[in-house]
Amino acid sequence: MNAAPRTAPLDLAALRAEYDHSRAALVATLLQPSASTRGIRSLLRRFSRLADGVLCRLWRHAGLPRGAALVAVGGYGRQQLFPASDIDVLVLLPQALDGGAAQQAVEAFIGSCWDAGLEIGASVRTVDECLIEADADVTVQTALLESRRVCGSAALFATLRAQHAARLDVPAFLVAKTLEMRQRHVRHEDTPYALEPNCKESPGGLRDLQLILWLARAAGLGSSWRELAANGLATPFEVRQIERNEALLFLVRARLHALAGRREDRLVFDLQTALAETFGFRPAPQDGVRAAAHASEALMRRYYWAAKAVTQLTQILLLDIEERLRPPQEQPVPLNARFLDRGGLLEIAHDQLYQQHPGAILETFLLYETTPGLQGLSARTLRALYGARLVMDARFRRDPQNHAMFMRILRQGSGVTHVLRLMNQTSVLGRYLWAFRRIVGQMQHDLFHVYTVDQHTLMVLRNVRRFFLAEHAHEYPVCSQLAGGWDKPWILYVAALFHDIGKGRGGDHSQIGALEARRFCRLHGVGPEDARLIEFLVAEHLAMSQVAQKQDLSDPEVIAAFARRVGSERALTGLYLLTVADIRGTSPKVWTAWKGRLLEDLYRATLRVLGGRAPDPAAEVEARKREALILLALHSMPHEAHRRLWETLDISYFMRHPAPDIAWHARHLSRHVGSGARVVRARRSLAGEGLEVLVYAPDQPELFLRICGYFDRVGFSILDARLHTTSDAQALDTFQVVAPHLAVAQRELIHLVESDLPRALASGTPLPAPRRQRVSRRVRSFPIVPRVALRPDERGQRWLLSISAADRAGLLYVVARVLARHGLEIQLAKVSTLGERVEDTFLLQGAPLQDAARQIRIETELLHALADQDT
Repeated sequence: MNAAPRTAPLDLAALRAEYDHSRAALVATLLQPSASTRGIRSLLRRFSRLADGVLCRLWRHAGLPRGAALVAVGGYGRQQLFPASDIDVLVLLPQALDGGAAQQAVEAFIGSCWDAGLEIGASVRTVDECLIEADADVTVQTALLESRRVCGSAALFATLRAQHAARLDVPAFLVAKTLEMRQRHVRHEDTPYALEPNCKESPGGLRDLQLILWLARAAGLGSSWRELAANGLATPFEVRQIERNEALLFLVRARLHALAGRREDRLVFDLQTALAETFGFRPAPQDGVRAAAHASEALMRRYYWAAKAVTQLTQILLLDIEERLRPPQEQPVPLNARFLDRGGLLEIAHDQLYQQHPGAILETFLLYETTPGLQGLSARTLRALYGARLVMDARFRRDPQNHAMFMRILRQGSGVTHVLRLMNQTSVLGRYLWAFRRIVGQMQHDLFHVYTVDQHTLMVLRNVRRFFLAEHAHEYPVCSQLAGGWDKPWILYVAALFHDIGKGRGGDHSQIGALEARRFCRLHGVGPEDARLIEFLVAEHLAMSQVAQKQDLSDPEVIAAFARRVGSERALTGLYLLTVADIRGTSPKVWTAWKGRLLEDLYRATLRVLGGRAPDPAAEVEARKREALILLALHSMPHEAHRRLWETLDISYFMRHPAPDIAWHARHLSRHVGSGARVVRARRSLAGEGLEVLVYAPDQPELFLRICGYFDRVGFSILDARLHTTSDAQALDTFQVVAPHLAVAQRELIHLVESDLPRALASGTPLPAPRRQRVSRRVRSFPIVPRVALRPDERGQRWLLSISAADRAGLLYVVARVLARHGLEIQLAKVSTLGERVEDTFLLQGAPLQDAARQIRIETELLHALADQDT
């Protein structure tokens, strides 16, 4: 292969300095307040032309084979080069390398590119090799489809383009790219509304827009948005919307690269506030952390609305392209005068339907919900819905016929969740329920919701719906049983729709939501009794989880007060179902079996009170003892063997433990009463998650602290602690603990705890200081200010300590050290983990709590200890 003659060598260091200087100037321009979506395309082309210039200079001095060409592919081929993107190039050769001077020249060229500061991704192929690779890999097909000659032989490049176009199987390419898109969406949570979305790869990102242009170019329908409109694939209005939102995504991605100093396509928490400031969203100085969150919320909401529009428009165009390439074979089937079934897709009878008959908008979704065989909406229908947004005005929302239609949608026996999701995706739900529109794309910086408010709301509604479906009974057995006796599922659907609808407005979102729910019920003709129940569920949707996770459920007064608050069995059941659905809809990590058990215990205890059984601690204790004796007999426990242990325990012990726990304790501890032995037993938790650990040892100062220190050291998290001192001065404590490695090594961990913990308790060595823990990236971006509250219980006998802080290993140990210094006795500890925030509650006793000055000192030390760990 003949090589072109080399020219005088280049000063690569000088070339690199020149390139770095010019590139830095473009990055600085990108971050200027004057940079806008209008100029971003031009700026990306300038990045591309800058790389073109350097590559062409290197190419001319490389002595490459005659007739070779340098081809840009990928984003560089589109002239959409972002600050930290790879510069993807193809060295196109007239014939294969033979290992001689030509190969050395190619290798030297690629090396010189890196030396000049270009981070290139290079492939070296002939035309035939390109076509073979394209046949085997759809990614190569795509790269060649948008390739661009930078320098070198125009004839060789033209040959490649012509042969590639001739060999491209357009229908197969469509199928492959569609499947690729679906896989990509699944990898990115299948939603545009992830809290750290990838502006390139997530649904509604740049890749979705690129997909449409790839398919259109392959099908000969155009290579730009304007050409798509000229060929009748998009309307001028849609093109304007696409170009506007594409430009925003361009600017977001480019600034992410510039701020991170590397390729970063995710809107990570670390960068959201800085990125927001480049768009003019400034945090108010006096508002601190919350203001920064507001700035990022404003940015993210703008992004989500753009991603949502991209999702809608690309779905329309994708369906249009599919229809052009694969026209439906069967004739459409009329469903009524307004709608047709076109191959399983619901299609409007004419394009002006929604303008002429706005009520047909909601009818679309009712028909979709109730007509068997429909799999989606056609491109024509989706396009008409997108263009009819202004039709859904105040008059539309006040129309009684629309109210009746919407209630019919909610009252259907199937498809409710799916149709409401579709209404949200097409912007109809927010246009019809104006209050819902305010939560679309609304972020939640509470560190446990992983969805925006609208997505969380629809997730909660989905969970409620599943309670009524037999195929999900194994997931929610208690809820499914209760749902089987619930006569009006739509009441719970409405409550789910409104439970968080007041978020983002300031004030108590539960009360705001209750007012919105009352207004909805009045407009939609909901009967007074049902309306009161819906309003109650929305107003009180947080109450049940707060009582279950923060209060002592063994206290009859707690149960009686909650029963008075609920008022009726129907309200209790509805609140229980909504609470379970709500918690399970926040994040996959928030729901635990232990929380499920607490909620179920509260439900059953409250149900007994509402059924007319006044709290009778003595009767409850006797019932638990009888059940425990039956369980002991089943384990062949000698008659009366339990008596010595039970005589040392007071009523509070029996009230705080169910019969299976009481029997388990008696089996293992009865023979050790009076021996002074340290006994530790562990078993798989009856709640179905983690371990239950029993500790029986002589009571001593810092005993609880040593137990917490041990669990901290071995990597266990304490969910619940119930602490008792027997009449013969023995501590009888039970702990619910979990660990990441628990599921795979349960037997080994049980043995470890039973053998190691007694030695840790017997050790007289000084207790170590708490380990400093690195907080998560998300907590660093949206830090939690620790909060501490100490107040007496209703009878003034014990004190409730409430703590809210960022979650970390060993948090309970940190708190226990402070309480131990002040000689306070912990009777109950409840740990509620909400994503990356914890809300812990302790039931305390001790003389220092009667002194107001000591109380302030305790609270202050706790705040300092918690703040010291937030590093």
